[in-house]
Amino acid sequence: MSERPRLSSTWFDGRSPRAQVCELRIESHELVLRVEADERRYPLRLVRWAERRAHGQRQSALPDGSLIQHAAAGEWDAWCQASGQRDTRVVAWMQSWRATLMAMVATLVFMAVAWTWGVPWLSQALAQQVPRSLELRLGQQGLQQLERLFLEPSALSTQQQEALRDRFKSAVARAHQKGQVPDWQLSFHRSKALKANAFALPGGYIVITDDLVNLLADQPDAIVGVLAHELGHVQHRHGLDLMVRASLVSALLGLVLGDASGFLATVPVTLATQAYSRDAERAADAFAADLLAQNGVSPSAMVVFFERIRQGDKPAGAAVEGDRGQRLPIAISSHPDVDERIRFFRQWRAEPARP
Repeated sequence: MSERPRLSSTWFDGRSPRAQVCELRIESHELVLRVEADERRYPLRLVRWAERRAHGQRQSALPDGSLIQHAAAGEWDAWCQASGQRDTRVVAWMQSWRATLMAMVATLVFMAVAWTWGVPWLSQALAQQVPRSLELRLGQQGLQQLERLFLEPSALSTQQQEALRDRFKSAVARAHQKGQVPDWQLSFHRSKALKANAFALPGGYIVITDDLVNLLADQPDAIVGVLAHELGHVQHRHGLDLMVRASLVSALLGLVLGDASGFLATVPVTLATQAYSRDAERAADAFAADLLAQNGVSPSAMVVFFERIRQGDKPAGAAVEGDRGQRLPIAISSHPDVDERIRFFRQWRAEPARP
């Protein structure tokens, strides 16, 4: 029987920082470590073997707390192989470029599937579980931060603001039974960056800019339709879904641990970079069309809004500005598929009542 391969290495006993020269060999199912006249034996299954890597020294932890450290990685690997030691499956995969490529492809596929189906499903489920108090806090925080970034006090008269607020309040009340009216708060702002725009935040906070009011000054029903669209986002909690989707980990920590600080910190970034899905836009459009219809107004009143936003037209008497400005992705004038939405409001018909 041939003699087992031996390796001269370095051993630390776990009590002293002093390195000691040792000799290693493998017999049967044991690692034999010899230091001077002292011989120690360790079951191979209890040794935490160093994993083979392209660079770096090899370290193996022994069950008594001591440590083998070998600087020459190639020499260690050759001794292990000659002694009958084989890499674990994980290490073998790491050493194979084919296996690594397969793992990368599988990871990308998993991430794509999770982002396409898993994250939207989870974010929608979480958004429906967010307490009303947290939703209000998110909306307040978002509005305060947007006021610092984009919004200025409105130049509209108090009478004009109150007239539009009362008109929308009456329209919402007529479209809902008593006690089922959704909560909302409407505010008017100037914005050089956003120009003619409207958007909604969690908690029922709805913002409409002076430029949009002036754009539709001769079309009050269209203004009600725009506000109803934003109320539809509020009613379906689309803003919460957006925030949870963009900061899912922070949201989960906030809901589980009761600390929403990380979640709140993501509000401005989320609002500035994310956009509603097409399904969310369709749901908000349907909400607006239904509200207008229940007030005796044809949903086609919304068409003039989309046409003016797209063409940059201004009604008579309104100030004309050449630059249409920036757009928040959550704001209504940044929404895509204008032609599709015009067709929707022109062709909208109320669904027949179920028997």
